[in-house]
This record gives sequence, C-alpha cells and structure tokens, in this order.
Amino acid sequence: VQLASGGGLVQAGGSLRLSCTASGRTFSSYSMGWFRQAPGREREFVVGISRSGGSQYSADSVKGRFTISRDNAKNTVYLQMNSLKPEDTAVYYCAARGSPFYSAYAREADYWGQGTLVTVSS
Repeated sequence: VQLASGGGLVQAGGSLRLSCTASGRTFSSYSMGWFRQAPGREREFVVGISRSGGSQYSADSVKGRFTISRDNAKNTVYLQMNSLKPEDTAVYYCAARGSPFYSAYAREADYWGQGTLVTVSS
C-alpha cells in the first residue's frame, strides 16, 4: 500500500513537496517513480529513482525544477517541485517497480499510490 500526500493549490513559481510512504518491509527492493495525469491526457512519467537512490532521471519538462529523493529507513519517496507552472497541474502518482532501476513506462510499474492533486494557478 502506498499513500501519497502533499498536493494542494499553489501559485505559479511556487513550490510543493510530495511524499509517498509505503507499507511493508521491502521498500528498498523497489525503484520508485512519480507520474502525473492531467485531465484528458495520458499518464506521463515525471521522475524516477533507483532502489539505492544513487541514480535519478527526470523528464525534460521538469528537469532542473523537480527533484526526487528517497529515505529507505522511512519507506518514503519525495518529490520536490520548484518553479511550478500551470502546466504542472495534474494528479501525481507514485509508483514502485520491482527492479533496481526505474522505468519511464507506466505499464512497467508494479504498484501505484492513490494519487494526490496538484493545482498551479497562473
């Protein structure tokens, strides 16, 4: 079970931090990612992190603005979002993949969080 939190309403240029906490004892066995889905659009990859935390990858649309990190001791992955834009408005989902490295393909995720809404006003 994964619970995502931290979403909300923010003005353009602002920041938010999302977190996703997983239950169970095998969190460190999973690479983690964040995806988002805007109304009328397909779910898209945002950022990913390897299970050790040593490797991260970001989509071009968020590179330099969003950062993913994880704390395996707390079974939690974070998404720090800075310089938010109205086009970042979406429901954000955390995802877990039973592999050392993340995947940008949503179909390769093994587990999904329930999603948290981020709204960026202009």
